Amino acid sequence: MPKFISVEEAVKLIPDGATVMFGGFMGCGNAHRFIDALSKSGVKDLTMISNDGACPIKNAEGEVVDYYGVAKLIHNKQVKKLIATHVGLNPEVATQSMIDGTLEVQLIPQGSLAEMIRAGGAGLGGVLTPTGVGTIIEDSPYCLEKKNINGRDYLLMAPVHADFAVICGAKIDKAGNVWYKGNTSNFNLVMATAADTVIAEAEEVVEIGEIPPEDVRTYGVFVDYVVEGGKL
Repeated sequence: MPKFISVEEAVKLIPDGATVMFGGFMGCGNAHRFIDALSKSGVKDLTMISNDGACPIKNAEGEVVDYYGVAKLIHNKQVKKLIATHVGLNPEVATQSMIDGTLEVQLIPQGSLAEMIRAGGAGLGGVLTPTGVGTIIEDSPYCLEKKNINGRDYLLMAPVHADFAVICGAKIDKAGNVWYKGNTSNFNLVMATAADTVIAEAEEVVEIGEIPPEDVRTYGVFVDYVVEGGKL
């Protein structure tokens, strides 16, 4: 059974230098309450594994007024290394990595990253994929080797694992079972299997049995801590 703790207590679990996976897709499915608290915590030198760098929030005049999801951590320069699939909607990633030199960025094709995380959770030795053959992905530190199988080239991509995974569900019951609304499941599903410690933010905590078994997407056995974030 997971332990139910406050957002503040959950943030204190993350030390400087930790490798943290954040579920979400351009902020959709991010654990927003947790990330907001983490952005104010002073924790630094994180290796962040996420689909993207989320994005700044602009007003009608085009001025940046806030940062959405994991973009808050990037803006605060709490992230020293970002492993992601695309970062084009967050200009600060380019500024910090290509101009300031304060952020290391490793880009991996989206499908490959999802499978690499799945492999990390399943204890597999890697993922064979044709994606990235003949591109700079062959030079990535996450590409173990190129193999030819039945006349076709493949890249053997390394499994990915993290110290922490931070996921978010629309409903989480008191056994830690998670239901996601729509496509907010995205990277949350595989990340919940591939970390030493899983922190799940719940928009709503419900009693055991309120989530039909067939609707459970992440099983409570994977969840170590639950925080009640509330609906935004």
